[in-house]
Amino acid sequence: MHLAKGFEVRAVAVMAFDDEVIPSQARIEAVGDDADLEEVYDTERHLLYVACTRARDRLLVTGVAPGSEFLEDLLG
Repeated sequence: MHLAKGFEVRAVAVMAFDDEVIPSQARIEAVGDDADLEEVYDTERHLLYVACTRARDRLLVTGVAPGSEFLEDLLG
């Protein structure tokens, strides 16, 4: 998702919008304190937003249950 910054394309597919994938479970487990945890969540949420807003015409989001905790953010 980092590489999507600055681009605009006709269609974007965000794959594996699953719990423990978005946000990255590995990044969450590596956190030392609550301030760092909040920063990880903010960064992951921002990257998802950037990826989804690169789509000019179509956006496809796929995943399996349980879905990412960010799903409500994306739909709301």
